[in-house]
Amino acid sequence: MQKNVFKEKYPLLSYEIHKSETSKKNVDEIIAYFKEKIEAHPVATFIATFDHYAHTSSLAEHSINPAIIDVKNIIFCFGAEIPSPKVAAVRPRSIGVCELEDKFVIEFMEAPNEKANDFMENWTKNLA
Repeated sequence: MQKNVFKEKYPLLSYEIHKSETSKKNVDEIIAYFKEKIEAHPVATFIATFDHYAHTSSLAEHSINPAIIDVKNIIFCFGAEIPSPKVAAVRPRSIGVCELEDKFVIEFMEAPNEKANDFMENWTKNLA
């Protein structure tokens, strides 16, 4: 798991997994895996799956890196408390799953809740 900063302000956690290192064959199988983890979690709630690739490719003017085969996001929430109005700005969570020719790239923005990060990191690492 690598930490990096996207556009000089968004803290991301990124994980690359070669297709030979996982039993998952495509983005949909990885999204289904994450959905199972979310639904089994005592607090997390599944919200939706967003087909980012289909959306972007449907626009009259769009740009998609030709190395990208598919991209989807699974959207969910760990919201067990609402200590202030600011928490709404960092929820819900999203995990992006991108398929390239030889690997999957899984990325999510670092959550302010360390336990949420731990769950997302562990779920992601267990794909291998």
